[in-house]
Amino acid sequence: MAISKEEVNRVANLSKLSFDDSELEMFTKQMGNIIEMVEELENVDTTGVAFTSSVAAEITVLREDVVIQGETRDELMKNVPESKDGFIKVPAIMDNGEAGA
Repeated sequence: MAISKEEVNRVANLSKLSFDDSELEMFTKQMGNIIEMVEELENVDTTGVAFTSSVAAEITVLREDVVIQGETRDELMKNVPESKDGFIKVPAIMDNGEAGA
């Protein structure tokens, strides 16, 4: 399955990214190569191969959960560059009230 420049451009727009023509050409080729590799992996016969949920043989060592006193809200808000009505004020990420999708 090949991927078109239009598809790469659509995903870029959804991600709020923009590319010039040479970048779009490069990313289209790279995405096409990735898709080809995945398609090649789909053809591998895995009959009789046990399911692997983790490739690391490490065991997670858990520690006892100890409750400690945290910082006060006022102490934490000292590090906030801008706040409004007791909340952290951040830049808007949506255009015209929509997610831009």
